[in-house]
Amino acid sequence: MRFALVCLDKPNALQTRVENRAAHLAHIEASGVVEQAGPFIDAAGQMCGSLVILGVQTRAEAEAWAEADPYAKAGLFQSVMIQEWKRVIG
Repeated sequence: MRFALVCLDKPNALQTRVENRAAHLAHIEASGVVEQAGPFIDAAGQMCGSLVILGVQTRAEAEAWAEADPYAKAGLFQSVMIQEWKRVIG
């Protein structure tokens, strides 16, 4: 199964994102379940959220991954949506 995490940053939280980026990327690499990921970009060209596609067996695994993300632990996100996702193209 695949789950999409759509994470939107709190307003004016770019510094929190920058300070925790290395730990976030290490979490992605260590977990071995991230198939695709990248930041959302706002009109000013700044990172303002994240899209992460996980290849896991259950929603509970996706939730656990999201909770363990250093970005989440740092309080970066205003909201996190976790939705089962089916790849059709790509």
